[in-house]
Amino acid sequence: MTYHPKSDFIRVMIERGFMADCTDMQGLDEAMVNGVVPAYIGFDATAKSLHVGSLIQIMMLRWLQKTGHKPITLMGGGTTKVGDPSFRADERPLLTPEQIDDNIAGIKQVFSAYVSYDDTPTGALMINNAEWLDELNYLDFLRDIGRHFSVNRMLSFESVKSRLDREQSLSFLEFNYMILQAYDFLELNRRYGCALQMGGSDQWGNIVNGIDLTRRVLENEIYGLTSPLLTTSDGKKMGKSLSGAVWLNPEMLSPYEFWQFWRNTTDADTGRFLKLYTELPIEECERLGALEGSEINEAKIRLANEVTTLLHGADAAAAAAATAREVFEKGGVGDDLPTLELTADEIGDGISIVQLITRTGLAKSGKEAKRLIADNGARLDDAPLTDTGLMIDAAALASPIKLSAGKKRHALVVLAN
Repeated sequence: MTYHPKSDFIRVMIERGFMADCTDMQGLDEAMVNGVVPAYIGFDATAKSLHVGSLIQIMMLRWLQKTGHKPITLMGGGTTKVGDPSFRADERPLLTPEQIDDNIAGIKQVFSAYVSYDDTPTGALMINNAEWLDELNYLDFLRDIGRHFSVNRMLSFESVKSRLDREQSLSFLEFNYMILQAYDFLELNRRYGCALQMGGSDQWGNIVNGIDLTRRVLENEIYGLTSPLLTTSDGKKMGKSLSGAVWLNPEMLSPYEFWQFWRNTTDADTGRFLKLYTELPIEECERLGALEGSEINEAKIRLANEVTTLLHGADAAAAAAATAREVFEKGGVGDDLPTLELTADEIGDGISIVQLITRTGLAKSGKEAKRLIADNGARLDDAPLTDTGLMIDAAALASPIKLSAGKKRHALVVLAN
């Protein structure tokens, strides 16, 4: 039976492909029709930036606010000290409080591009769970909260079971994570009236735990909603590219490289990604996604422009598109390409082309760079590069040189003044 939602938010979630599961779709839909629903997603501060894998959740918070509700971005200042064991083969490295605070400062930049933090009823809140987790008294916590958790049930959750089935160690520290996440929902409900937790479908067990705990302790009705875990049509995890994670902060990945990531979307994913990552009308997403042959490139450029505009602004998207045109259509050198700047001292009597390909990030190692050249995948100033022993001296860098890996990845090497 198809559910026909009454609230704009649930309708958008279903239509655009954000919905995997909901604990009580009808109850949540009614609550959203009747007033402003505060909802949260938790983000652990394990790096200075989030990457593209988190963008589906960020877009959910954006739509939540656009449809008249209140987003809460919960930073895991406390839980990052523990580490989420969900679907990991090993324990996360533990970070110092200073590293965690530094990471939170970096992550905050991104959210303000998508949601508005203000004092209105739907203004977003940025909360750090260290606010309550750092103050916990262990014995009180065990007595008041721990008694509501069944270890038998916790062991049955897929995120824990998969580790145990593979006979991989799961520390008591990590085992506590799901109790702490459940407690986050309880505290957010108690302090801020938060009635909904959202997350990827790998968080289902943790979300259900929080709902169960809050009902037992506060007797409040709250909800959970998950999005599908995204893989690309070729089975790869969303958010990874050939050169590593696709970061959202511009100092960790340039707007041009971010734009290129979306421009390189496979044909089969284009329509789906337009619905998830842009605000174009559904009909337009479907029209663009149905284009075939060389016309699908129009849809990919539109996708890249729209997603880059949301994160980095219209100017950055236009500059990235202009650089791409310059590089691809005219064979020129765009201003926005990733650039490696070398001093005359670094070059000395000459620097190998293999080293340059590696240092520009076009290959991860010298071995990979040599293989790229051997497979005819490398180009120097748009000409095929065949000599793995080629040395570049300072005179060759009198004007910038362009290195290419395949047709889509480029970088400049320039001599510092």
